Amino acid sequence: MTQIEKVETFLWSRWLLIKIHSEDGFVGIGEGGVHGWQRPTKTMVDVMTDYLIGKDPNLIEHHYQYLYRSSHFMGSVVQGALSAIDIALWDMKGKRLGVPIYDLMGGKTRDRVRCYMHVDGDTGEELAADALRAKQQGFTAVRFTPFPRDYYLLKSYTEWADEAVERVGMVKDAVGSDVDICVEIHRQMNPAESIWLGRRLEQFNPFFYEDPMLPDSPARMAEVQAQCNIPIATGERFTTIFEYQQLLENGGCAYVRPDLCLCGGLSGCKKVAAMAEAQHVKVIPHNPLSPVSTAACVQLDACIPNFALQEYTGESDPPKSELLVEPLELIDGYLTVPEGPGLGVELNEEALANIGEEPKVLDTPIGFDGSVQDR
Repeated sequence: MTQIEKVETFLWSRWLLIKIHSEDGFVGIGEGGVHGWQRPTKTMVDVMTDYLIGKDPNLIEHHYQYLYRSSHFMGSVVQGALSAIDIALWDMKGKRLGVPIYDLMGGKTRDRVRCYMHVDGDTGEELAADALRAKQQGFTAVRFTPFPRDYYLLKSYTEWADEAVERVGMVKDAVGSDVDICVEIHRQMNPAESIWLGRRLEQFNPFFYEDPMLPDSPARMAEVQAQCNIPIATGERFTTIFEYQQLLENGGCAYVRPDLCLCGGLSGCKKVAAMAEAQHVKVIPHNPLSPVSTAACVQLDACIPNFALQEYTGESDPPKSELLVEPLELIDGYLTVPEGPGLGVELNEEALANIGEEPKVLDTPIGFDGSVQDR
C-alpha cells in the first residue's frame, strides 16, 4: 500500500492550490476556495496534513468523512480545505490508474462543456458592447449584473429597478435570441424586491436569475421562485449537501450552483448533482478561481447527466493559462473535455514558483465599499 508522504500549499490572490505527494511518486493537485479567507483555509489544510501523512491516498471518501466529523466546528474554512484535498486525491487516483476522473465517476456524458462568459461595463452601452464581443468570440451565453456599481446610492427602489431593467434590455437587444443572458443579482435584494424585479425581467427570457436574495432561507427563496416566471440559480455559498437538500426540498431553484472548491470537492459536488437530478434540477458549477478549479469543474460536467452551463472567466488566456503546462482548450464558447489522466492538466512549476505568498483581494463585491449604506 502506498502512503501520502507530503502536502504542499501555494497561496496567492484568490488562489489556494495544494499538491499531495505519495510514496510511489504520484502527485495530485487541488484547489480550495473561500473568497477573501484563503490564509485561514491554508492553515486548516496544514492542520489536516498531520492526519493525512502516512494514510492510503485511495481512501478518498473515508478521509473526507473522518476530517469532516473530527472537528467540533464546521463551516466554509473547513470545507474549503477538505475540497482542496478531495480534488487532489481524485487527481492522484486518476493519474495512478491512467484514466480521467470522469472515468472513475461513471464515464463521459459529453465531449465538450458549454460555458457562459462574464461581461461588464460601467454603463448600459458598455455592458451591451462587452456582451456583443463575447458573442463574436463564440459564446452562446453571457452573465452580468444589471446594477451600476453605485446602485445603492439611488434614492428609490423604482429608480434602481428601472435602470436594471433597461440594462438587461440593452444586452438582450445587442446579442439577440441566439445568446442566452444570465442575470446575477449578488444577493442584493430582499424577497419582495426579488419578486418584483424578476417579474419585470420575464420579458427578456433570462436563462437564469442568480441569487436574487440571501441564500439563508430556502423557504423564502422558494417563494421567490414560485412567484417569478424565470429560473433561479443559487447555491454558490453552500458548503454541504445538507444545505442543498433543504433548498431542493423546498423547490427553491431551477439550477444549483455548487462550488467544487468549497462544497466537498468532486465527491461532494457529485452528490449535489445526484440530489438535483432527482428533483429535475440542473447544475451550473460556480467557478471564480484558478484553472485548477476549472479543470475540476469540467471533470464533473463531463460525467453528470444534468449539466447545464459552466462559469468561465478567461482560463484559456494569460495570465491564468500560464499556470498550466497546457491550458484547457476553448472552442467557440465550449471547453473540450480533456482525455489525460486525473484532472487532465498539469501545473507549470515555473509559474507556480513565482505566484508569491501574499493573498490579495482582487475586487470589491458590488454594493459594498465599507461605507454605511441606507439599504
